[in-house]
Amino acid sequence: MQKLKRFAVLFAMMFVVGVIAACGQTDGEDDETNAESDTTEQANESNSGDSGEAEAVTGTVKLAGSSTVFPIMEYATYEFTQENPEVNTPLESIGSGGGFERSTKGEIDFSNASRPIKDEEKAIAEENGIELIETVLAYDGLSVVVSQKNDFLEELTVEQLRDIFLAERENKKWSDIDSSWPDEEIVIYSPGHDSGTFDYFNEVILEEKPMREGEGVTLSEDDNLLVRGIQDDPYAIGYFGYAYYLENQDTLKALAIDGGDGPVAPNGDTIQDGSYSPLSRPLFTYINKASLEENKAVQAFTEFLFTGAAGAGAEQVGYVPLTEDEYQSQLKELQAIYQ
Repeated sequence: MQKLKRFAVLFAMMFVVGVIAACGQTDGEDDETNAESDTTEQANESNSGDSGEAEAVTGTVKLAGSSTVFPIMEYATYEFTQENPEVNTPLESIGSGGGFERSTKGEIDFSNASRPIKDEEKAIAEENGIELIETVLAYDGLSVVVSQKNDFLEELTVEQLRDIFLAERENKKWSDIDSSWPDEEIVIYSPGHDSGTFDYFNEVILEEKPMREGEGVTLSEDDNLLVRGIQDDPYAIGYFGYAYYLENQDTLKALAIDGGDGPVAPNGDTIQDGSYSPLSRPLFTYINKASLEENKAVQAFTEFLFTGAAGAGAEQVGYVPLTEDEYQSQLKELQAIYQ
């Protein structure tokens, strides 16, 4: 009996010691955990403050210019404002020439263009104390298209394009170009003279000679208007950026063009490797240097554009993106201006 009493007392003492030890360990762990929690919380508060400053982008980024570049920038500005809702990004499609007219006066931050800036436009910018930085967003294949209802055309030579579009050739009917083609009037849809697409076509196809105008010819900076005009007319022909063809390929047919080495149709591969010649071309945006130096919203949008948005936007609408290294190389040069 005494042994049982002594065992009970001993057991009780061991239990108390165990509880005390456990409590001591728990308190120690709690203190350590609390200390780590406090440290983490302080770090989070510190990081939160830093990231808050980085993310609190406000202001306005103004963009205007090429209708060809418009779909890329429409994608980029939409995605950017999802992450930066306090930034306004007004975007206008007014043609490359219209964009340069405004950018050379310092009225916009990004001048979208489907052709390089002209010497006379550079001169105006210099007179106004404006410096524009050229950047490349993607590659495009200027597409010559007819309606899917057209059953006699699949390809054209560059010389036949000149026969169709040049005023001096005086060809009004398809049979004037090829006697086996219909004795029907050629209906032309072309970008207007403020369009970089017109400028490019004028340079590489028309060789700066006057294009046919007047009856049977529609000029517009609105590519969608050109698409609608061609879709239902089997005797219509026109040209615009590859993305607009892709978007409407159920009603339009892109013609293969023979630049001297056989007919080549526009697609991602032929545009990227340049075999779709002479109608493959780069797509640009020109950034106002002063805006890049001073406007935090412009800086943030520039980084967003060249770290994925330009390439993703190009792919989504059907253009050919640059390589990641090419985007990064341009971004580093731009960041050196304001960092």
